[in-house]
Amino acid sequence: MGAVADASIDAGGKVIGIIPDFMMAKEIGHTGLSELVVVESMHERKLQMHELSDAVITLPGGFGTFEELFEILTWIQLGLYQKPVGILNINGYYDFLEKQLDNMVVEGLLKKEHREGLVFSNDLEELFELMHQYKPIEQLFQLKKDET
Repeated sequence: MGAVADASIDAGGKVIGIIPDFMMAKEIGHTGLSELVVVESMHERKLQMHELSDAVITLPGGFGTFEELFEILTWIQLGLYQKPVGILNINGYYDFLEKQLDNMVVEGLLKKEHREGLVFSNDLEELFELMHQYKPIEQLFQLKKDET
């Protein structure tokens, strides 16, 4: 995350970081951002990130990356988030995940339209183009924010 933030700042971009206070206390927070918001919990962090975002791009990462990706995909299924989500599949890092999601559709565990809402590319420009084509999935039901 730090490398992406630094590159964005170096290119003249605005970077907003959101970090829970327990991580800030361990001096993990990036102090060179345009804005750094300190929140009480990881849940509050994710909620604010998604509220501020226009889209989500997932880069290679570990457990936290997967957890955040799958939470936002679940929110899409529930109609709580209706913005594009893409995976930058650098060096084939997410090849097995892409195959697993396709298998989930075959096995009847994931709706095809939900699978198609997550786009993969190893090329950033192509990923942007795929994400610009995103159309929100028509939900079978809608939850209101106060019901979550």
